[in-house]
Amino acid sequence: MAEAHNRTEGDINLSSARREWYALISDAETVSYLHEDETHFLHQSLSTPCLDVLASCDGIYLTDVQGKTYMDFHGNNVHQLGYRNSYIVEKLKEQLDILPFSPRRYTNVPAIELAKKLCSLMPGDLNRVLFAPGGTSAISMALKLARVVTGKHKVISLWDSFHGASLDAISAGGELDFRKDMGPLMPGVERIPPPMTYRGPFSAAGNGDLPYADYLEYVIEKEGDIGAFLIETIRNTDVQIPSQEYWQKVRRICTKHNVLLILDEIPIAFGRTGKMFAFEHYDLEPDIVCLGKGLGGGIMPMAAIVARDSYNIAQNISLGHFTHEKSPLGSVAALAMFEYMEQNQILEKVMQDEEFMREELNGLKAKFPLIGDVRGIGLLWGIELVTNRETKEKAVKQAEIVMYECLKNGLSFKVSQGNVIQLSPPLIITRGQLKEALAILENALKIASDAV
Repeated sequence: MAEAHNRTEGDINLSSARREWYALISDAETVSYLHEDETHFLHQSLSTPCLDVLASCDGIYLTDVQGKTYMDFHGNNVHQLGYRNSYIVEKLKEQLDILPFSPRRYTNVPAIELAKKLCSLMPGDLNRVLFAPGGTSAISMALKLARVVTGKHKVISLWDSFHGASLDAISAGGELDFRKDMGPLMPGVERIPPPMTYRGPFSAAGNGDLPYADYLEYVIEKEGDIGAFLIETIRNTDVQIPSQEYWQKVRRICTKHNVLLILDEIPIAFGRTGKMFAFEHYDLEPDIVCLGKGLGGGIMPMAAIVARDSYNIAQNISLGHFTHEKSPLGSVAALAMFEYMEQNQILEKVMQDEEFMREELNGLKAKFPLIGDVRGIGLLWGIELVTNRETKEKAVKQAEIVMYECLKNGLSFKVSQGNVIQLSPPLIITRGQLKEALAILENALKIASDAV
């Protein structure tokens, strides 16, 4: 199990547990479709071979071709407002009849309105926007802009971070699954440990996550020519939540050394943490913010960067030369997403759900020694499984048992770092649906505990 203990993702598609899952699928139509998928798509980790064949989606649910439903607590972080949100769908239908595409060199009213909306939500002078068709492209634009602004190409990021799958994004990212076998990548990237208070390299010191900020300054001073620090405000995959003190110290360090603070909020913005943006929890003003995923309302691929007004100095460079750069459909979906959130008080609801989830998940921790740590904010929660709370050794096999037991009973989520159950449900989920999902999870934890 040595390789399993080093996983940066848990629900890999080549494990023995995945083979056992396939053995349970008796429906001939599903088996046939899965075989066709394997035949025609290039295989890759975390993707093909696939789990199941979907036919429809609605609200918090995915439905397969045989009618089985899954409560989706993963959703690739695009499903904040649920699947097929009728308010967003109607706005998109209206736009389809008017202007479905806007070629480069032209602008359009929805794109302008979305730019204005994003800037109105940002602190300070963050009032310049660029759109892109995906989060990876937003990261690319941010890295390019940082080079122009600072005149320096070096970047600091975190080990085990994910910022996209293109060559420049994996160069800046920290997950081995995406870098292995790729050969030379973008030069000038230095990685440091992520702020962690459980199973982290500095956790035993017992002084919180401030040593991780000290490490940042040490690398900046030793390396020199650092232009940017790229980091998720709160790490989505295994739910690492830095302290207020950490973020205030990081902001001071970046300002002191003229290093741009680039926040990747692609998976966690738009209410996931109970605020529109996660940095609002820290009274933090970044230099560049990267957005995506939920920005498209769970329907359209849409991403953006928001930067300081003084960074508008790259007029002779194409920072993001994308065919769908100012997508009218993507912009309408995003505007409808904001409208729906405001009209339905989604942020207030998520903060109430946070208290419920904290109480319930800590109750499960008290019940199951398998749970080493529970971390969460808003409707983003991580349950870290360990074989022993004293040694804190990863419980990788048990995490897979939990995941597949939950899938059997209609609850879908991802496993990160090999042993962290990540729960990220749609923000529109009802209290009754949360209780139903947690009952499925509790049953799976019991089975995994008995299997030890």
